[in-house]
Amino acid sequence: MRRGAMALVAVFALVSCGHDTSLEHAAGNTHTHHDTANGKPDRVIAGPQGGRGQFVVECGFSHAANDDPIIYPGQPGASHEHVFFGNTGTDAASTLVSLEAGQTTCEQRLDRAAYWVPALFAGTAMVEPVKSTAYYRAGLDVEPTVVQPYPSGLMMIAGNAAADTEQPLEVVAWTCGAGIERSALPPVCPLGRNLHLILTFPDCWDGARLDSANHIDHVAYSTGGACPNTHPVAVPQLQFSVEYAHTGPVDGLALASGGLLSGHADFVNAWDADKLAGEVQLCLHRDVVCGVTSS
Repeated sequence: MRRGAMALVAVFALVSCGHDTSLEHAAGNTHTHHDTANGKPDRVIAGPQGGRGQFVVECGFSHAANDDPIIYPGQPGASHEHVFFGNTGTDAASTLVSLEAGQTTCEQRLDRAAYWVPALFAGTAMVEPVKSTAYYRAGLDVEPTVVQPYPSGLMMIAGNAAADTEQPLEVVAWTCGAGIERSALPPVCPLGRNLHLILTFPDCWDGARLDSANHIDHVAYSTGGACPNTHPVAVPQLQFSVEYAHTGPVDGLALASGGLLSGHADFVNAWDADKLAGEVQLCLHRDVVCGVTSS
């Protein structure tokens, strides 16, 4: 499948949130996109709603490209193929400034974040996604009132792009429709219950960096309802679900990153800062559900 070469690191301008507006990525990218040293949630979240206060955003499929502005910034065509949701202008040259000025496929028009996952293929044909759904909530057992909005420009990766063995279901899982079942490989889904790939992002931030040399060290997963001392800032936990127009046999399916065990997702925060802060306060801090989807 489509693969790329090693990359340099890029600069995303950081605005607002009281941080250094010239913060840049650490040098010396070692392409540890696949590292899982930042942990995993304590348990699998049963059901897309997770039984918690949250805000939910549906975003249509935007485009496909062999680009990855986190791993291969400024290098169009260097990555395996990804499918992009949310910001319609996401490409290898994307910056926070360009994303904030862009358009979005999301129903929430002030969510201009960039979301992407590896393309799914059936043989040589790409399986076009139906849509994505982003569930934002407090991490498992984390007190909702301590959750803070993401800083503008925060980059995160969930999952292991190089995995050739089963990843933790707490981070990467397949399911049918809105069911509570989770599996490491795609199940055979019945008609009316499309195949979904679900990825759960870290929910703790170090409070300083928008990115790190290996793209994971600046964030971590909470455990026991608390963030580690190294990453003391609780941020929303994003669970990202991609729906594919596929049911029935899974023979011949493969992700562009290789096989079916290499599921991963990338996120760059380009939400309108005031809108994101309001969603965190009104939905997460009050522990109420703001928006529900059923498909």
